[in-house]
Amino acid sequence: MNSLLERFLRYVRIDTQSDETSPTYPSTAKQLELSRMLAEECRSLGLVDVSIDEFGIVMATVPGTTSQASPMFALVAHVDTSPEYSSTNVKPQVVTNYDGRDLVLPGDTSKVIRVAENPELTKCLGHTLITTDGHTLLGGDDKAGVAVIMTAAERLLNLDRTHSPMRLCFTCDEEIGRGVEKLDLEKLNAICGYTLDGGGQGEIDGETFSADQAIITVKGINTHPSIGKGTMVNAIRILSEFLSRLPTACLSPETTDGRQGFMHPYHVEGGVAEASARLILRDFETDALGEQARLLEAIAVTLRAEYPRASIEVTTRHQYRNMREGLVKEPRAIPKAEAAMRAIGIEPKRSIIRGGTDGSLLTAKGLPCPNLSTGQHNPHSPLEWASLDEMETAVRVLVELAVEWGKERTGR
Repeated sequence: MNSLLERFLRYVRIDTQSDETSPTYPSTAKQLELSRMLAEECRSLGLVDVSIDEFGIVMATVPGTTSQASPMFALVAHVDTSPEYSSTNVKPQVVTNYDGRDLVLPGDTSKVIRVAENPELTKCLGHTLITTDGHTLLGGDDKAGVAVIMTAAERLLNLDRTHSPMRLCFTCDEEIGRGVEKLDLEKLNAICGYTLDGGGQGEIDGETFSADQAIITVKGINTHPSIGKGTMVNAIRILSEFLSRLPTACLSPETTDGRQGFMHPYHVEGGVAEASARLILRDFETDALGEQARLLEAIAVTLRAEYPRASIEVTTRHQYRNMREGLVKEPRAIPKAEAAMRAIGIEPKRSIIRGGTDGSLLTAKGLPCPNLSTGQHNPHSPLEWASLDEMETAVRVLVELAVEWGKERTGR
């Protein structure tokens, strides 16, 4: 596993945070550093059809070894990390032979990865774990997926077994919902795909949330507070009232799980004259997103009546949709992943993901693309961690997946 660990540590040290306020693709130029590194690494390994385009999308192919043509599937991972927390100067910490205790992060001892809050740790006794020092994200979402794919590709090149061709694809800006905007499916040339962007081990995600973004913008009237009576309209106060009227006993991340959706304000900015909040709307049933948007508009209507001199606007933007319906286009995709897991002694678990992946958008574009585990845990947080042993299992699954697809013939 040393090669896998070395790759992962090298990748997470590169700051690839995306920026949802940027109009460019990729949204941050620093993502290109990792994209270029991956393209060069693919070439040095001996992969074929290696390319990197102006958008930082990297593609490469592991040739198949079957005597007759087998379908080519794609593996997809994203290089960017979440804009919700810093990924500048990541200092990964490697914990060998994990003993089951809480993990105190050395750079900020107030940050502790507690077993009580991370029950998955109980399944990782004896594993090699990777955390940060507490000041940044780790970036296992999704550099664990990137490292797993690259390591699997390297092993397939030296595998003395029959397997199908495999296409690698690394994207930018997945964390802000733009991961496959510039992806050319004809160039990808795959029968289906698998995103390597899941937590834990042995899970196959066949559903994701459907998702929209909402932006609440309040425009007030600013003046000097000494003469504010009857004149000032404070956008900050009105926006605060708006947010206070959102449901908290339900429809919030803090109070929902399983198949329950939520509305989540995650960014607020502004001043007296103008203030805004960005929210994400999530549910497994797409129709529910409309209900959430109508609830936001109902709050706005009430506040407009209370503050007639203010402007209160709610706008929504489509992000991605549940991949469930699109997966029927390639009914072999999930069974092949299940067979690969069973081949290495793991009983697969079909699950749903309370989030989205590039696979959500790829499936909507016509490429069925379930999501597979990569050993990442607790993403978008300085308390993020990854299990090297689970990452190694993910590598073995991908090798067996290529063997499974190698049993098929093009056109079947």
